[in-house]
Amino acid sequence: MAEVLEVAVVGGGPTGLMVACELALAGVRVQVFERRAEPVRESRALTLHPRSLEVLALRGLETRFLERGRPLPTGHFAMLDTRLDFSVLDTRFPYTLFIPQAVTEALLEARARELGVAVRRGHTVEALRQDADGMELEGASEAGAFRVRARFVVGADGARSAVRRLTGIAFPGTDVTRTAVLGDVTLGAPPSQPAIGVTNTRGGVMVVPMAPGIHRIVVNDPLREQVPLREPVTLDELRESVTRIVGTDFGMKDPRWLSRFGNETRLADRYRDGRVLLAGDAAHIHFPAGGQGLNVGLQDAMNLGWKLAAVVKEGAPDTLLDSYSRERRPVGDALIRNTLAQTALIGATQETLALRALMSDLLRAPKLNREFADSISALDVGYAALEVPAPQVDAPLLPEWSGRRLNDLALRKDDGTDVPLYSALHPGRWVLLELGDDSRALPRWEPGWPPNVTHLRARAPAARAELKDVGGMLVRPDGHVGWAWAA
Repeated sequence: MAEVLEVAVVGGGPTGLMVACELALAGVRVQVFERRAEPVRESRALTLHPRSLEVLALRGLETRFLERGRPLPTGHFAMLDTRLDFSVLDTRFPYTLFIPQAVTEALLEARARELGVAVRRGHTVEALRQDADGMELEGASEAGAFRVRARFVVGADGARSAVRRLTGIAFPGTDVTRTAVLGDVTLGAPPSQPAIGVTNTRGGVMVVPMAPGIHRIVVNDPLREQVPLREPVTLDELRESVTRIVGTDFGMKDPRWLSRFGNETRLADRYRDGRVLLAGDAAHIHFPAGGQGLNVGLQDAMNLGWKLAAVVKEGAPDTLLDSYSRERRPVGDALIRNTLAQTALIGATQETLALRALMSDLLRAPKLNREFADSISALDVGYAALEVPAPQVDAPLLPEWSGRRLNDLALRKDDGTDVPLYSALHPGRWVLLELGDDSRALPRWEPGWPPNVTHLRARAPAARAELKDVGGMLVRPDGHVGWAWAA
């Protein structure tokens, strides 16, 4: 007999675990099915960018990650010499957090288990059937075959997604045309600076400290970029490439992990097919430039999680799920374009080096640097107005605010107590925020289903001049504005 769930999440990486956390927070019966028997120890991704830290803060989780990571005030675009200045960004988190993916995954899994989510490792999904009432999954585990019935399935199972393949969602794009290598090694003679990047006519090398006694070395070697992905990386290969490009091998030894990766780039045709939804690498893959892949996956998960929870637990219309693909696929498309641009800049020809020098000079202009930093950090992401009714207010609506990302505003209640906006969003509910005059009745919001709403009356900080003429907002569970109205 099939086990019955409300949602089955396939894939136990950061994206799948984040979706599961969002669903469990709302009381959804959800389980995670992960084909790997053990958590991954190696870390492809190493950073959480500002918007991802905001996403975690929206649920009160940021401290767990900040305690395990190291803030860095800059990011990079294509390993250019001019760094992106995150310190000027309009956020509580004006930095990127250096934190290995394995740690991020472990913290999210711990949170999922706190919320009662079963993470079923060693479970490989082999069949998927969709009907008018739900989904059936079948697969294999060490204990034998398993079968699950669920209302919805989330495919967060990576670049080779079984969910995407079994559903028949096309994944157009380009195959691998070049490869690069990385190694986590001990350096007997590490560089004098904590992190370095070198690009010249012989190739490009980036060296960053991972942990005490361990450095990550990433190499783009023109003489080796046609080596197939399937060919194992050796320490000798890494050493020879680094020595040729930089002039030293930094005394590298004792490799913990060596890996080859490529520039295969694809974007799913659609993120939704009936009761199946895709997120993270199952929906978009690209050359790992700018440290964006894991971050965009977490942001996909936040957008999808609260909407799916509203449909399953609150009776919100099924069409709310269409907005997930409508909002997040353009973000995936922008991600593809900016990583393709970065890939083009990572080269060693005289022409590419001249272009790199030009781009590096341009990024010294604060306005342009800020635009690139906003893009890489995902703080520039906004959405069109969500198709939900506006609250009933006796004031003009401000449609230009709809879909805008909100900072963690330092609000003040009438009794003088301070309340950060994000703290009101910790339960994963909508927030009906009335700014200013406490003599007015709180507006009513009747979207056509009984949503979970937190009502909050407070004053905006005087420093936020853009809020001077705003009387209130309906804030989505992901911290974007649903509706706003005039004071």
